[in-house]
Amino acid sequence: MSRAFVKESDASAASEALPERPLADHPNYVTPAGLAQLRARLHALTAARERLKAASDADPLAHGHRLEAERDARYVAAQIDRAVVVDPAEQPKDEVRFGATATLCDEAGRTHTFAIVGDDEADVAAGRISWATPLAKLLIGLKRGDTAVWQRPDGALEIEVTDIRYA
Repeated sequence: MSRAFVKESDASAASEALPERPLADHPNYVTPAGLAQLRARLHALTAARERLKAASDADPLAHGHRLEAERDARYVAAQIDRAVVVDPAEQPKDEVRFGATATLCDEAGRTHTFAIVGDDEADVAAGRISWATPLAKLLIGLKRGDTAVWQRPDGALEIEVTDIRYA
């Protein structure tokens, strides 16, 4: 729909109704680096909120962006409050645990590398998966040389842990 047919008050009302970002039911385990990232994100959101607050009188779109920044800042602050810091340096070096980077070899000889991190640190494209994902739950507790069956949407795949590292 064209913006010409939307009243500014309608746009404002829609932005006022932004739903809160949900918090997971499980603990918010984070690495020390993950906690630092959350704190930096909160700082950036606070700065953005202040910038947008100043601009919202002149720019109606800034009001919606400010509400979004405020909502996201509440989420990040709650995640920091709920954070349980797990130092990878204190994990057993011979076992996949939170903070580990596990290298896997599948039955076709392909290599996969995943770091097990907190929810807010996860980035599948970068090989960082949340500890709460099915794959991470499968890997936690395995040792070098252990095998497991990874149940994927496109079929089961047998994997072997070939390396475990902690940053």
